[in-house]
Amino acid sequence: MSFGARVLKTGIAVTLSLYISILLHFSMPVIAAVAAIFAMQPSIYRSWRYFLDQIQTNTLGAAMALIAGMFLSKDPFAIGIVCILVIMICLKLKMEETIGLTLVTVIAVMEASGQWDFALTRFLLSLIGIGSAFIINILFFPPKPKEQFVKQIQTVFNKLSLLLRTVVSDEIKESVFRVEKHSLENEIKSLAQKYSLFEEELKKLKKSKYSQIRHLVVYKQMLTTLHKGAEVLDAVEQHYFQAARTEEMDAYFDLHLEKFIKYHEHVLLKFGDKLKPDSSENERMEQVNDEFMKTMINGYSEEREGLLRLSIVAAAMYDYCFQIGRLDKQVEQFNHKSPEEKETVEKLLSWFKK
Repeated sequence: MSFGARVLKTGIAVTLSLYISILLHFSMPVIAAVAAIFAMQPSIYRSWRYFLDQIQTNTLGAAMALIAGMFLSKDPFAIGIVCILVIMICLKLKMEETIGLTLVTVIAVMEASGQWDFALTRFLLSLIGIGSAFIINILFFPPKPKEQFVKQIQTVFNKLSLLLRTVVSDEIKESVFRVEKHSLENEIKSLAQKYSLFEEELKKLKKSKYSQIRHLVVYKQMLTTLHKGAEVLDAVEQHYFQAARTEEMDAYFDLHLEKFIKYHEHVLLKFGDKLKPDSSENERMEQVNDEFMKTMINGYSEEREGLLRLSIVAAAMYDYCFQIGRLDKQVEQFNHKSPEEKETVEKLLSWFKK
């Protein structure tokens, strides 16, 4: 985890929960602090869902622990049995994320050996921690996965662009390539997580508006296109340099990779409304992509030896450009959709969301 708003908010939530516990003269305020740490979530929707789920499972767990504590005291074996039962119930309710904090509540309550006033205090400490995290997450730097996604897209593309432009020409050091490629893979995973949070929040927390759903479609294609670009890197690493090649072939692949990455950059600039409307680029690149693949197919049929592995790289490049073309068309629709077309597009988008 890198330092960011969530790290800062976790510290604030812990501080708030401790202060509230001290002001209310509760013993063992550390329980509230632990609860606040567990309860900090990466989106507002997840914070709300986690808050509701924890209320349910903590209440159930505290009740079971209180009853068990009355009859079995704080015997370690009994605590273990109750923990197992609580885990089974949480799994049955499909609330796996609440298990950790619920078990903290169970153990804390059973330590009170059936004394309901101490048990209630320790249960309330857990609720204070959960509530503190929920409030801080909403009031201070509320999570904005959409804005984070858009901001990170350009960073990930720049890293992908650097690697694609140097991988075939073999200009980049192998050690640097591996480090940068690993970093790119992590960035794409992070981007996918932000997209999932945005999609989840849009679908679950509030009614989706037409414009928001259109954003969702374009963002998903942006993510798909980056994945396809990363697959080109994998194909080059695994097959390109192991195949028999000529200098002309290297130049040919390098030239088309340059064209594809420029096209990708062109589409991102178009989405940012930095370019004049132009639909001819899509048609031109479709033709370039088709000619590139036909050349590889014809070359393979004429001279099979050494070109089979190159065809795998060519197929990955073709798919990458094809996905850029799809993104280009979606950006065109996004920027120029008229109100009269909304009903038709809504049907397409509803199918897309299934």
